[in-house]
Amino acid sequence: MTTADNEELLSPKNNIAVRVLLIDDQRIIAEAFRRMVMDDAEIEMHYCSDPSRALIEVQSFRPTVILQDLVMPDVDGLSLLKQFQKDKEARSIPVIVLTTKEDPKIKSEAFAMGASDYLVKFPDKIEVIARLKAHSRSYLAQQQRDAAYKDLTQLKAELERKNRELEVLSCRDALTGILNRRGFDNYLSKEWYRAIREKKNLGLLIIDVDFFKPFNDNYGHQQGDLCLQQIAVALEAGLKRASDVVARYGGEEFSVVLPNTNMEGALLIAETVREFVEALLIKHEYSKVSDVVTVSIGVMCLQPVADDALESLIARADKALYHAKHSGRNRCCTYQPELEKCSS
Repeated sequence: MTTADNEELLSPKNNIAVRVLLIDDQRIIAEAFRRMVMDDAEIEMHYCSDPSRALIEVQSFRPTVILQDLVMPDVDGLSLLKQFQKDKEARSIPVIVLTTKEDPKIKSEAFAMGASDYLVKFPDKIEVIARLKAHSRSYLAQQQRDAAYKDLTQLKAELERKNRELEVLSCRDALTGILNRRGFDNYLSKEWYRAIREKKNLGLLIIDVDFFKPFNDNYGHQQGDLCLQQIAVALEAGLKRASDVVARYGGEEFSVVLPNTNMEGALLIAETVREFVEALLIKHEYSKVSDVVTVSIGVMCLQPVADDALESLIARADKALYHAKHSGRNRCCTYQPELEKCSS
């Protein structure tokens, strides 16, 4: 039977809710089912006389339920059920198998192969329509649930992506693009506990721009912002390892976290970044230590243990910075125990 014959036998209707794909090699069977559903505006039936084309017809017609004979030439009905189960699109479509006799063994095999229902030829018209509609409703409801779940999954993934972006943005300083205080706290905390686990040193630099207030007051906030941006770039340029991270600590203060770094190494890095900032040659007529912008740096390093407080690392680096500022500025000072006697 040609495609044209099929379309003539089973013509489409409007307002379709039930799309039935009938797979049977006998035209008389197709005509019988056509007569059963012809007066129901909700049902459209498409006839496939060649079971080898069944999967092609599924893809083109997109049925909501399949009526399939179990006994056909060339293709065994149970094998066709197996083919449906292997196909991504067809496996979810309910299949009602048709047979000429009531046989529990055949029924069991059909259900095991994925059949959804079982009808003996010829069933009552009311029963056929009721089953076609019931299976179609169930299939469409499942499709709607699957679509809703897919949309929800995509929405959740998008929300998680946005949240990750917001988390990154929330840890970045809007002016300089480097880590802000929140990002610094998170990173320092992570490296602190890593140092405890791995019994490694952890270094910290706290950096203050010398006489930044008179710079800002005299050159203006726009130039002050530009100055901070250039300093941030210079500080990052002075770091060689990906694990060494610079952050804007607050106002005109910056910090650098130096994992697995001893005091000697931390001091070397501090001198490098101090020189990088000075080499920017940003004019500063109102500084008391230089005619260009400079920085003072406090350096602290320790190998933390479980009983230590992270705040002690910050406090000691801050003590060292205080000493650098009160020793003439534009210099780096390491923490020494005697600095505890200095007042902040």
